[in-house]
Amino acid sequence: MNQSEKQQIAFRVSWITIAINAALSALKLIAGIVANSTAMVSDAVHTISDVLSTFIVIIGIKLSGKEADQKHPYGHERFESVAAIILAIMLAATGFGIGYAGIKKIMLNTVTELQVPGALALFAAILSISVKEGMYWATKTAAKKTDSPALMADAWHHRSDALSSVGSFTGIFFARLGFPIMDPIVAIVICLLIIKVSVSIFKDAVAKMTDKSCDDKTIDEMKSIISAQEGVLRIDQIKTRMFGNRIYVDVEISANGEDTLSESHEIAHRVHDAIEEHFENVKHCMVHINPMQSDQPPTPKS
Repeated sequence: MNQSEKQQIAFRVSWITIAINAALSALKLIAGIVANSTAMVSDAVHTISDVLSTFIVIIGIKLSGKEADQKHPYGHERFESVAAIILAIMLAATGFGIGYAGIKKIMLNTVTELQVPGALALFAAILSISVKEGMYWATKTAAKKTDSPALMADAWHHRSDALSSVGSFTGIFFARLGFPIMDPIVAIVICLLIIKVSVSIFKDAVAKMTDKSCDDKTIDEMKSIISAQEGVLRIDQIKTRMFGNRIYVDVEISANGEDTLSESHEIAHRVHDAIEEHFENVKHCMVHINPMQSDQPPTPKS
């Protein structure tokens, strides 16, 4: 799958989620007002924030797909990681906001003063949980298919909204049973879960912006492919670095020192093509050849 196809998938999922979020936020706002539920009104505002986060995803993916230019000769892939970092911060802020509201209710002992919401708010909460959880799985599937950190962050933003709706449902349900204290308690638990996810997204995005290497399994697979190429006598060094969701590979190999320049070039070309064809996310593979003389002693085995 090329970058253009990945962008099309990401954009299609993003625009669908924007439409669903807009409709869902309007429904929850109406239900919150009619059923006299402040929790549901707050949940509607949270859903509106998801529309903003998805626009950030679209902008990040659009920028990351731009071709290399004079000012960005290595491309623009890291813009998607920037979008993921922004979304992680927004997600953490959402979590802290939910947790703060819960702690404030407990500390000020205001939970007993809450008005009992109507049954319509319960229905709206159940609908929101179902829809947002479905959006989470759809967006997460697309994120894995396109290897998009920004889209994955947006998926977890949908999950945070689903968790927020769980908190709203719990608070409304127990308030109707006479136990309003459960609303802030659940809010604090949800806060911790959201913050944990936001930290994970943030760390992954930062790693992709700081030239982190590929995992050992990928590097071992690269070594196996390189060693299998005709003319490669030894792998002297291999270095990889993440550039957004793309990979740069620098490899040094040893070849017969008596080969002509053209023969050595063909060997390097075979290694280059094999790596870029086998690993879809490899943007470029740089191959350097060291001459190994015919009388050079073999490398000692460990």
